[in-house]
Amino acid sequence: MNIRSLVKGAAAGAIAGVACYAFSNARPMKKMNIKRDAGKTLKAAGHLLDDIKSVLM
Repeated sequence: MNIRSLVKGAAAGAIAGVACYAFSNARPMKKMNIKRDAGKTLKAAGHLLDDIKSVLM
């Protein structure tokens, strides 16, 4: 079993779950802020995956 792909899948699933939960429970004004900050969140998630990959290597 490839540990790297397992970690990536778990991280992606956790990020998607948190994003769906936050978006579904937010007020309309908050939803606009969530949409605006989505790019920053995705960039941070990419950096997190890179950091995890560097720790495992």
